[in-house]
Amino acid sequence: MRERRRAGRRYGPHNRHMDLPVMPPVKPMLAKPVAEIPAGMQYEAKWDGFRAIVFRDGGEVEISSRSGKPLTRYFPELADALRSQLPARCVLDGEIVIARRGQLDFEALLERIHPAESRVRQLAASTPASFAAFDILALDDRSLLSEPQRRRRAALTEALADAADPVFTVPATHDLAVARRWFEEYEGAGLDGVVAKPLDLPYRPGERAMAKVKHERTADCVVAGVRRHKSGPVVGSLLLGLYDDSRTLLHVGVCSSFPMRRRAELMAELEPLRMETIEGHPWADWAEEEARAAGRMPGAPSRWSGGKDLSWTPLRPERVCEVAYDHMQGDRFRHIAQFRRWRPDRRPDECTYAQLEEPVRYDLDALLHRR
Repeated sequence: MRERRRAGRRYGPHNRHMDLPVMPPVKPMLAKPVAEIPAGMQYEAKWDGFRAIVFRDGGEVEISSRSGKPLTRYFPELADALRSQLPARCVLDGEIVIARRGQLDFEALLERIHPAESRVRQLAASTPASFAAFDILALDDRSLLSEPQRRRRAALTEALADAADPVFTVPATHDLAVARRWFEEYEGAGLDGVVAKPLDLPYRPGERAMAKVKHERTADCVVAGVRRHKSGPVVGSLLLGLYDDSRTLLHVGVCSSFPMRRRAELMAELEPLRMETIEGHPWADWAEEEARAAGRMPGAPSRWSGGKDLSWTPLRPERVCEVAYDHMQGDRFRHIAQFRRWRPDRRPDECTYAQLEEPVRYDLDALLHRR
């Protein structure tokens, strides 16, 4: 049944006219973590990029982030490709990714969010993005939100049957054994795990109605600094370090998920390690603005920080903790690590990159171009 359309709807910063059966803003359907891949579902790889809802109405294309912020201006090359590759009127859910040398490159993706138009155009040419579509919310005059997952998948596959690079339909399977193999293989291409979708599931914007299984590993890290919590003088996050082959302590990430009572206890535990000045600390040069601007460091400004206070207190790098992490992005944890326990039996100089498990490489191009 054709749904009634509301003419003249406007969306976006330029008052562009769109008239679709599903109109922005739309919150994407989310997944909740589970320990094992559940049986009897549709399985896909979990992509590690920018979640995006794409709206196309004729010549108009809008790309909306998970939080509803417009992304179109940052990816002009992708907007052009979507305009030429997608059905004339549709709404898709998917992930913006950048693939380089057969791997997902999240750092290159972060760089694409730049305020200068000239830089945006330069990056669009040097590090072009792709769109990996995994759901369809509307097609022509019909909303598909209430359709079950199996029907939406069939509609998506048919709608993008003729799409070509850089627009892809992600591989999917109903075979649990295949999903388990993907879970192991695809990590080598920088993917983040497996998502499981119930076959009868309608699209539920903003709800955690799917399941996700992510990799988790542990590492022993040096605690070399602390940030205060926004609520007051308790621990907000611990700054973690690992030694490289040259015996340089590198900032590898943070862990920050603690109950409030534990945050206060940690502050008291770490007080004897607090340094009055940064002089003599392995990260002393990060106090210089020029040095911070050279890379992602504990006090570095970020376009994604939202004005958060990134100042930190140096600690003597003498304590070791075990943390859980999912995977690496270059020489850092891709996501916030989870504190597991203190390791008084480990020396800080034993905390090296050599302990980290390295996944078997998998060529992402083979996955993206699979039909």
